[in-house]
Amino acid sequence: MRDLDSLTSWNSQWSDLKVAVLGLGATGFSAADTLAELKADVLVIADSASDNRIEMANVIGVTLALGGSSEEQIAALSAHAPDIVIVSPGYPQDHPLLEWSRKSHVALWTEIELAWRLRDKTGTPAEWIAITGTNGKTTTAQLAAHILSTAGFRAGAVGNIGIPVLDAIRYPDGFDFLVVELSSFQLHGMPRTGVGAISPLASVCLNIADDHLDWHGSRAAYANAKATVYANTRIAAVYNRAVPSTLAMVEDADVIEGCRAIGFGLDTPGPSDFGIVSDLLADRAFGDDRHNVADELFTLDELRHNGLSAPHMIANVLAASALTRAAGVSIEALRAGVASFETDAHRNQLVLLSGGVSWVNDSKATNSHAASASLSAVDPVVWIVGGLLKGVDVAPLVQQHARRLKAAIVIGNDRLAILAAFERHAPQIPVFEVDSTDTKHVMPRAVEMAHGIATEGDTVLLAPAAASMDQFTSYADRGEKFAAAVRERVGGSDDDAIDASPTTPASD
Repeated sequence: MRDLDSLTSWNSQWSDLKVAVLGLGATGFSAADTLAELKADVLVIADSASDNRIEMANVIGVTLALGGSSEEQIAALSAHAPDIVIVSPGYPQDHPLLEWSRKSHVALWTEIELAWRLRDKTGTPAEWIAITGTNGKTTTAQLAAHILSTAGFRAGAVGNIGIPVLDAIRYPDGFDFLVVELSSFQLHGMPRTGVGAISPLASVCLNIADDHLDWHGSRAAYANAKATVYANTRIAAVYNRAVPSTLAMVEDADVIEGCRAIGFGLDTPGPSDFGIVSDLLADRAFGDDRHNVADELFTLDELRHNGLSAPHMIANVLAASALTRAAGVSIEALRAGVASFETDAHRNQLVLLSGGVSWVNDSKATNSHAASASLSAVDPVVWIVGGLLKGVDVAPLVQQHARRLKAAIVIGNDRLAILAAFERHAPQIPVFEVDSTDTKHVMPRAVEMAHGIATEGDTVLLAPAAASMDQFTSYADRGEKFAAAVRERVGGSDDDAIDASPTTPASD
């Protein structure tokens, strides 16, 4: 049996290793491509794959086993006799291929563990900054990477954000910092000890709320996966003061001696905290006299200019500030980075202002926690909600925000649960249902309904609190179809309409 603990470098002996990769999405292909470059013997097993990925897999010389029953896939895996199985994110833990691997005592690695072991390909490894949380991961990761780049470092936002870490560690020019966004799926399979366990310079769990409970089985299991982000952190374990469970994660984590706990929140910061003093965001963690003085970072007005003044966005800014200050970024570079940052599409994005009605695309709000943050920033609101609820009860969300709702328009496959929540907790709110099975007409119909309801001063908000794959290919596809429907139905109806570009962040 191979000594897998010896595989700690790009220069280790990988050439005679037999590896199976489960899945041929972005991370699965990246793992297969990396291992093929290392001259390992690679088998890829997947239920399906795009024609382009199949063609590329054939070019790089890996063996494919596509489709088939569980028994046929297990037979292919057994015949390959792998030393390691690389599991793409999202494979459920009771999947027959994973159960076979455990029973056969085959090592199960994530692509993150593989990347950590191979991180020295271009020489001195990049420092890793690890980010997780139910919401805000992508914005925080992008902002942290942007701040680091503004400060003159070679930095990239990678991982669950869409760029596989394995692609980044093979980038020819290398990086100084990799800001690694980690999903609960990725964290679930990552070790906390041993040579494959990552040891980030700084880490954060931004928040924790019910999400992916159907996959993890319970809130406790989901939170336990998220807590893995803090293991072996070296400089700063950053937590959210408004979410006590994130502090508990830090307190329970086995970090490297000397690592500091750094809190962030929208209240007054104490020593070792980031927070708000009057209208100023402040750092009381990394200044020379943190016990007596708070270093000023930016004003709330300054954040308002680039769409970062909503409460949940301020929290993301504070978290990114803490992470990058831990990495040695000066306050001047931090200010410059935040000032020049632009948020992504589909995240609280103003699509159109017409007739005094704001049309806002927050398709990225794929769970109740994210939708709640969006709803908290607007009043009154016509709310477009629904999709795949992923086992989460939406009733508390409806109850919490009923007072700010003018109407609700329900889309998606899991409509009945949402309709029942309104009937029970907000019977006074007019609720409309889009029951079209033709996905092309879902958003045009929802926008048509909203246009007939909204009046001056209202916000029409797409914050679905649900996943998109029932009627759309992704949350981005859902947001794009919403924006297109708004421009087509509403855009030409008002001479004073303001059409925001796809990269324009929403105002507060």
